[in-house]
Amino acid sequence: MAESDIVTPEEPPVPAETVRLPMRGFTIDRRKALIAAAILWAGYALMVFLVVTERTGAYDRWGLMINRTGDLAALSGPKLVAEIVRDVTALGGVFLRNLFALAAVVALLFLKLRREAFLFAATVMTGWIVNTGMKTLVGRPRPEIVPHLTEAGGASFPSGHSFSSAVVYVGMALAFASLSQRHSVRYTVIGAAMVLSAMVAWSRVMLGVHFPSDVTAGWLGGAGWAFLAAALLYKPARAAADSGVSEHPHSAR
Repeated sequence: MAESDIVTPEEPPVPAETVRLPMRGFTIDRRKALIAAAILWAGYALMVFLVVTERTGAYDRWGLMINRTGDLAALSGPKLVAEIVRDVTALGGVFLRNLFALAAVVALLFLKLRREAFLFAATVMTGWIVNTGMKTLVGRPRPEIVPHLTEAGGASFPSGHSFSSAVVYVGMALAFASLSQRHSVRYTVIGAAMVLSAMVAWSRVMLGVHFPSDVTAGWLGGAGWAFLAAALLYKPARAAADSGVSEHPHSAR
C-alpha cells in the first residue's frame, strides 16, 4: 500500500456511548389502574344494557350517517379521507396489531423488563379470550344502514378491532410507561395510546361495518381490560418472570 493511500484522522475517534438498560421498570399504581378499569367497565356494562334493550338506535344511525354524503357508497370529503381511514383501521387488524404486540414483547425483553413483557403478553392473550366470549354471548348482526367500505365478518358486538386494539395499544403503553417515574410522561404515553385505539374504533363506523355502540363498547371493554390486567396479573407476571430466568434461581423459593 502506498504511503499516500493511508488516511490519518485529524481528531481522535469518539468513544462509543455506554447504554445502560434498566433492570426493572417502575411499578404502575395498581390502585389507580383498578379505578380506571372500574370506570371503563361500568361504561361497557351500560353499553351492553342499552344494546340488549335496543336503545341505541338513534345513536347508531347518527354515527353511521354523519360520515356519508348523498352518495352512501362513499365517505364525505376528499378521497384522502378514505385512504386515511383504511390506514387507521389496519392498525387494529389481526396482522399489524399482533405484529406490534410481538415487537413490543421483544423490545421489553431486550430492555430486560421481563416482568412487563410477561404482563403485556398475558394481557393480550386473555383479552382475546374475553372479547371472543363477549361476541358469542351477544351475537349482534352487522349494520346494513350504509354500504360496507371494507370486508368484515363475524358478529358485530362488541367490535373486535376496537376491543383488541385498545388491549394491545393501551397495554403496550402501560408496559413502556413503567420506564419513567414521571407521572406526566406516563399519562402522556397512556393517553396517546387511548386516543390511537379510539381512532381505530371509530374508523370501523366510518367504514360502515360496525354500529357506533359496537365500537364504543369494544373500546371501553378493551381499555378496561388493559388496566384490569395490569392490576390483577402483576404478581403472577412478576413471579413468572423471576422464577425461570433469575440469576439466582434458588433464591426465588
